[in-house]
Amino acid sequence: MADSDTKRVTDEEALLLHASGRPGKLEITATKPLTTQRDLSLAYSPGVAAPCLRIHEDPSTAYDYTAKGNLVAVVSNGTAVLGLGDLGALAAKPVMEGKAVLFKRFADVDGVDLCVDTRDVDALVNCVRYLGPSFGGINLEDIKAPDCFIIEERLRGMMDIPVFHDDQHGTAIIAAAGLINACDITGRAIGDVKLVVNGAGAAGIACAELFAVMGVKRENIVLCDTKGVVYRGRTEGMNQWKSAFAVETDARTLADAVAGSDVFIGLSAKGAMTPAMVKSMAAKPIIFALANPDPEITPEEVRAVRSDAIIATGRSDYPNQVNNVLGFPYIFRGALDVRATTINETMKVAAAKALAALAREDVPDEVDAAYSGRRLRYGPEYIIPVPFDPRLIVTVPTAVAQAAMESGVARKPIVDLAGYKHNLRMRLDPTADSLELILEKVRAKPRRVVFAEGEEERTIRAALAFRNAGFGTPVLIGREEVVRERLAAIGQPGVGDLEIHNARLSDANRRYTDHLYRRQQRRGALHRDCQRMVNQDRNVFAACMVAQGDAHAMVTGLTRSFPVAFEEVSRVIDPKVGERVFGLNVFVTRHRTVFIADTTVHVRPDAETLADIAVLSAAKARQMGHEPRVALLSFSNFGQNQHSVGNATREAVGVLDSRRVDFEYDGEMSADVALDPALMKRVYPFCRLSGPANVLIMPGLHSANISAKLLSKMAGGQMIGPLLIGLDKPVQIVPMGASVNDIVTLAALAAHDSLPW
Repeated sequence: MADSDTKRVTDEEALLLHASGRPGKLEITATKPLTTQRDLSLAYSPGVAAPCLRIHEDPSTAYDYTAKGNLVAVVSNGTAVLGLGDLGALAAKPVMEGKAVLFKRFADVDGVDLCVDTRDVDALVNCVRYLGPSFGGINLEDIKAPDCFIIEERLRGMMDIPVFHDDQHGTAIIAAAGLINACDITGRAIGDVKLVVNGAGAAGIACAELFAVMGVKRENIVLCDTKGVVYRGRTEGMNQWKSAFAVETDARTLADAVAGSDVFIGLSAKGAMTPAMVKSMAAKPIIFALANPDPEITPEEVRAVRSDAIIATGRSDYPNQVNNVLGFPYIFRGALDVRATTINETMKVAAAKALAALAREDVPDEVDAAYSGRRLRYGPEYIIPVPFDPRLIVTVPTAVAQAAMESGVARKPIVDLAGYKHNLRMRLDPTADSLELILEKVRAKPRRVVFAEGEEERTIRAALAFRNAGFGTPVLIGREEVVRERLAAIGQPGVGDLEIHNARLSDANRRYTDHLYRRQQRRGALHRDCQRMVNQDRNVFAACMVAQGDAHAMVTGLTRSFPVAFEEVSRVIDPKVGERVFGLNVFVTRHRTVFIADTTVHVRPDAETLADIAVLSAAKARQMGHEPRVALLSFSNFGQNQHSVGNATREAVGVLDSRRVDFEYDGEMSADVALDPALMKRVYPFCRLSGPANVLIMPGLHSANISAKLLSKMAGGQMIGPLLIGLDKPVQIVPMGASVNDIVTLAALAAHDSLPW
């Protein structure tokens, strides 16, 4: 990810995340059952002997009987960690773990970090080559130049699996995609451009190499480093990789090289490019200022002197981000799926062209909505896809796999490409992408969100994280002196611009009291009762802020149970007209997301209520990227037990029938049938669901709440919520044990619910 993304979090937040719970970001999870002695006998001794002997007879079957085919080693010696320099192997480990997490998150590739404690090229090469049997690919990372060139070249010659130095090729592939489209928009043929690459490290050399492969004439590529232009005859600071791009030229400085050029690719340092240099470039200049965290020149500086420029950076807060996460997970996915022996130039070019082509396609509504602060339409401001585009998992691996097959390096060609694309779509649950798109939409239109329990340490930390993430302005309810003390205690005494409201002292106190009295005067409340509630109840005060338009949304729940907090909020805010209020939990695992309702409000819902909850839950599932398959659950299946407890569930199916809803649903059915499509079709072939249910409508609060809490503590996935749905104003009530991240997520979702549609 770009360094600019890290500005959304503080050092303390990052350290807390890495140290909380199980330290680090990775764990090993078994993919086979290991419950009984028989399970162990099959998985280990004596059962493991059979695959061992089979692999000995035919080494290629290692891909069939082990995880080798989906396993990548993320290797570094820590000599060039991010922009931090030579930190050594141990200090590089958090980055390598992070890289492995990105592999899993974006392409379902398993990554193992290997931090090798040596600066000796021979030793590192030998270490990696002898580990080859364990892995399907090698991702080299954060190794200084020129060592990285030597290491990659030698390992590629020794190993029969892909070896890929992402700092070189990942950057080059994404930049090449941008260059293809920038040339198209400006009416240039790529073979005619005059191009300057500033920075002769790993990424700079790789960019120059790939651009040449794609058709830029080598004599039109001018490479510069800290000593100036790399020209023929230069001896100072040269090596064989720079020498390959030495050209006949009178230019000696970057300014000389840039004058009249069409393209500038910066992989160097802040300030290397000046407005005067930009002025000297050809018409419609293409400027990729990719230094991180600060580009060689900012887009604002370029725009001040050239309105006709196309600009890309490595930062997420500007259009056209050159982000390696667009490349390496998907490139390895395609390479692994055809068991490629290498990642060659043909595959790199295919990845770049696939990314370029994707940027020219119509952008899905959910992606466009998330980046609503920009116009995601092919043009100068959008030449590279955005990182959370869900189409990437299909587009790039398919192109890479096809290129591997066409270039003869695929050991397992794909026969059914349509089936392969379908399998790629199914590898990742869409929840994470959809959630990120929702959060991006909030960042594009930041909101004011009230954190009602403003004196709690977790609330304060969540408010700071909410602001740092760019979601908007947090408003804390509490006594200012107490909040300041808590800030000092958590090491944030200098945060003097947090907005804090003391309910008793607020200028809005009278207005809020009058509003509450109008609502409660016929419910037995006197004016002084309402005054007391506004003064003393932070949930009431926070809800009044939202109801009166002084904030967009609120979040609460740390210090009071859901029923208590909900009752207090309900004194101020009504349900939406014609809707039900209920709680929806979202349970996310590696390959499945399940929505569970109602977990908070309705104790024994009748048929109409169950049908309403089903409709609203299906809508929320769609918003989060899922095509809803709704199961109305019970303890029996399709009338097996005629006990009156199941009547409401059975009747709710009839209610949905009469409404002619636009999603799949059926019931009543038990949870095992709803979630197991094989069992469903074998025993109940008439069931209307085309696959496993992903929206579970529970028959009562007891079963819903118990199920959600059991899953959250025992099943190993992530539980989001309960999301409070159906109130007229956006309110979220977190569980009392919610973490800081839980609070931030629900606050952002509340902010999203306040956005105009």
